[in-house]
Amino acid sequence: MSAIEYTWDHVHIRTPDTEATAQWFADMLGAEILRAPGRVDIKLGGGMIFLAPVTPEMGVNPPPVTPYQGLDHFGLKVKDIDAVAASLKAKGVEFTKEPHTLKPGLRICFIRAPQGVSIELLERDPKYT
Repeated sequence: MSAIEYTWDHVHIRTPDTEATAQWFADMLGAEILRAPGRVDIKLGGGMIFLAPVTPEMGVNPPPVTPYQGLDHFGLKVKDIDAVAASLKAKGVEFTKEPHTLKPGLRICFIRAPQGVSIELLERDPKYT
């Protein structure tokens, strides 16, 4: 029996405003907004993010306050993380952790997207010591 291979398909975000959430990802991170009948999704970094509309009658819980158990964040690789961070700050993006060198060769920061979604930005480069 051969090994099973898994590949990424999508991340799913529930939101009360799919258009506003999609626009945030487009404006702040350069995501491509994809619209189909009854759907608004985004493509970011080669991956898909599906946006599911939430209405009050659905009884969906509010976004969790970090840290919490379960999915903590997703990460996006960037080049020149400090320039990326400066650009995002100029756009008003909220940083939950400022850019810092976590260990030799790895510099990271965290930002907050709509609905409390945590996104790690990271750059792997030996110049970080």
